[in-house]
Amino acid sequence: MEINLLYFDGCPSWQNAIANLQTALNEERLDISINLIEVKSDQEAADAKFLGSPSFQANGQDFWPGDRQSYPMNCRVYRTPEGLKGWPTVEMFRQKLLEIRKDKEQEK
Repeated sequence: MEINLLYFDGCPSWQNAIANLQTALNEERLDISINLIEVKSDQEAADAKFLGSPSFQANGQDFWPGDRQSYPMNCRVYRTPEGLKGWPTVEMFRQKLLEIRKDKEQEK
């Protein structure tokens, strides 16, 4: 499995997000590659179903999906236990990684 981190250069939140994701991967002892994918245009955003920077996808599915009619180039906000932030917490990533692992085990 690989995780795609989609971002655009004008939004600095992806740097905090990747640090939290790497911490969660280390805590869970998971060796999963993270692919940085820079979204450079509105067309690329639409093609990738980009929900804002930073976004995280595994197997083409967003970690925290949202229902949208359009996919603009903007910074993304996450609901965290500490309130709204521009990136998920380590614990949010840990929970998502556990869900993904359970789903993969059920597919076997």
